[in-house]
Order: sequence, then C-alpha cells, then structure tokens
Amino acid sequence: MLGTRFTKYIPSPDQSKSDFDKLMDIFLQLVTMTGGDVAEALAWLSNLDKQYNITSDGYGMGDFIEDLKDKGYLTDKTPDGSFEITAKSEQKIRSDALEEIFGKLKKSGKGDHKTHFSGQGDEQTTDRRNYQFGDKLEQLSMTDSLRNAQINHGLDSFMMTENDLEVVENEYKTQTSTVLMIDISHSMILYGEDRITPAKKVAMALAELITRKYKKDTLDIIVFGNDAWQIDIKDLPYLQVGPYHTNTVAGLELAMDLLRRRRNPNKQIFMITDGKPTCLKQGIKYYKNSFGIDSKILNKTLNLAKQCRKLQIPVTTFMIASDPYLKEFVKEFTQVNNGNAYYSSLQGLGHLIFEDYKRNRRKKL
Repeated sequence: MLGTRFTKYIPSPDQSKSDFDKLMDIFLQLVTMTGGDVAEALAWLSNLDKQYNITSDGYGMGDFIEDLKDKGYLTDKTPDGSFEITAKSEQKIRSDALEEIFGKLKKSGKGDHKTHFSGQGDEQTTDRRNYQFGDKLEQLSMTDSLRNAQINHGLDSFMMTENDLEVVENEYKTQTSTVLMIDISHSMILYGEDRITPAKKVAMALAELITRKYKKDTLDIIVFGNDAWQIDIKDLPYLQVGPYHTNTVAGLELAMDLLRRRRNPNKQIFMITDGKPTCLKQGIKYYKNSFGIDSKILNKTLNLAKQCRKLQIPVTTFMIASDPYLKEFVKEFTQVNNGNAYYSSLQGLGHLIFEDYKRNRRKKL
C-alpha cells in the first residue's frame, strides 16, 4: 500500500478573467521587477508566452500591446518612441500590491486608528458610563437612560434627571506620520535573491492602504544607499538597486528631518534593510567599510537611534537577512531606540509591516 501522496497544489486558471486581464497581471509584476522598463518586461512576457503558451490564436501579444495603449496603460508618445507606463498603470500596480499583500480592506473616508484611549471619535464602543458635562447629545444611550429612570423613579412618577443619563463611549482616533526607509544598496540583489521587488511592493501597498483607509495620515518614502533621498509614491515601480553601500545614518537623518515638519503627534519610522550600515558621508567624501561592523559607523548610527527615542519616534526594523552578527546589530539598535525589530522572510514582510502599523496606531506613541 502506497498510502497518501501529497503534491503542490496548483489552482486552476481563473476562467472568469479575460485574456487581457490574465496577461495584465503578469505584465505588471514584470514591470515592477524590471524597475519600470516596459521593453524588458514585454520581452520577458513574450519568453514566458513561448514557454507556457499563455496567449492563444485568437488573442496574441500584439493584441495585448494594442489593448494596453487603447485602455491608457501604455504610451509610446515619448521623444524616442519607446514605451512607457502611464499614471493609470502606476495606480494599478499599487492597487494590486495592496490586494496581494494586505487583502481586501474596507474603504473609509476617515482615519480609524484605534487606541486604548476613549474620547471624541466617530466609532462607538460597547462601553457605557455616566453622563458628564460636555458630552454630546448623540452619545446618549436612550435605552439605558430610560431603564435607569424607571429603576430610580418608578413608573408611577416617571421622570428623568441628569443622574439617569448614560452615554456610549466613542473610540479615540489618532493620526500618524510614517517614514518608510528602503535599502537600495547592492546587497539587495546579491546571492541570487531579489529583495528589492518585495520591498517595493510593500511600499506601494502601504501607500495605497494609507491613501484609501487612513487619509489623514502621512507617508514619506526614503531610499538610502551611499546617500539618502526622498522619492514620490509614483516613482516606486521604477526603483532600482544601485552600486551602493549602506548609509543608514543618512537615511535616519533625512527621516527625522521629514518628521519634524509633520504636525501629527504620533510619528514612526519603518526601515527595510538586509544588512549593516557600511557608509558615512564626511563632507564631500565617503567613509566606507564593508568588512564586519565598523565601530565609527555603528556609534553614529546608535546616536541617531537614541535621538529618535528622545523625540518619541520609534524605529521598526525589518531585517530580511538572518546572519547572526547582523541580528546583534539590529538587537543593539532596537534596544537603544526602544523600538521593534523583525527578522522576516520576503514572503512575510508585508503582513508584518501591516500588523505593526495597526498595532502602533492602537497606542499613543
């Protein structure tokens, strides 16, 4: 008797999707991986079609490219006639990243970060308390208040006083400002593992999440290599790794500068990296050391972690590497900042960031 054999489950193709939609899903994934290079993405898609027969005689790659242009996802109206994705494609990529990583989320026109504090808000809880001066009329629980009046005064001489009134507690809503730091040093594509594409997807999903659900929050995105600079959300699909070292200090300094300008009382930094800091900028020169952990670079990094703690800016580090000495660096950095750290695989990165984002919004930072 052979028993039960288990094999990898391969779901059947979604028959409800059109040929265009099926190709579109793959195309947008490839555009993200190629840093927005449409020609390279289409070449990869053609090779996949040749290998797996994605298209059919009734709908080929030429039809797909024409549909991309007709539907406004692609344009060839560039100075050199090359293809470029449009703003519609950029938004579609962000939306797909949100769906892939965070799942379907209810849209809301108001921020709804819950905390353990009650106060003025737009979402009722199950908690009740006695009426206090200043409570709004819409907070009154009429059923509970009438019951109290009947118990306190009886049915024969029914009356209602201030002492009979009960109100429903509302959730206190917070607003927060987040800076997401993405490591674009060369190690993010070393050793045959593409780490930058998942990092980009997480950034796009987080941006789309905040845009849809937490509209009063702010999100700034920083990339850091030898230097650090801010990028727009629309630039994320085009982000690529450079021949850079890891200047964590420059990233933290820029993040702190951006958060100083934000008026929200709750501020935080998310940092996605796969390595230790290896670079400092001194004047116009760079101080670099990729061999082990350099004490000069480390001390400067830890000083900034301490400054963030004094400013009540927690730093959550998502380390997508598992080397023991790298874990020691992250552990020390986290202790100095009193922040959080996760050692994540690429597959679990998005869920960790989403859960930490929600958890931080449940408390007053």
